[in-house]
Amino acid sequence: MATSPAVGESAPTDADSGAFSGDPLALERQVCFALAVANRSVLAVYRPLLEPMGLTHPQYLVMLALWGESPLSVKEIGTLLQLDSPTLSPLLKRLASAGLITRTRSSDDERLLLIDLTEAGHRLREQAVRIPPAIVAQLGLELSELESLHASLTRVIGAARASGVKVV
Repeated sequence: MATSPAVGESAPTDADSGAFSGDPLALERQVCFALAVANRSVLAVYRPLLEPMGLTHPQYLVMLALWGESPLSVKEIGTLLQLDSPTLSPLLKRLASAGLITRTRSSDDERLLLIDLTEAGHRLREQAVRIPPAIVAQLGLELSELESLHASLTRVIGAARASGVKVV
């Protein structure tokens, strides 16, 4: 039951609390809903661009990590992509079967499985450089808007981690 403000007090407004006006449980107000729909929508834009390369989006992320630095251990890739080993292992097996990566045990520590690019994996990067500008064009947003969105999402990820949420 709502109470009236005391005499001489003004009623708190949504602006005072930083909250949105209206029903706090309205679907269209939920950050989780907007993120989930945005995720599916953006991945749908990536799909036709990645298919000719023979990659799924998760495989593309692995390749991006390896194009940035290789070889990497499975643990390092998992940390970069925030994926656990049971999720990552099948991706790596499929990329190895496609001839894009090699999986070898470290000579220094046999517990470490090192992932490296094959020549075909290196060559695939030449096709992949077309993906980011194609995504920008298809989304119809300015690059500065996408950079701002990326920065905001990075802050959201950091805030979730700081709250103690385990992502992997």
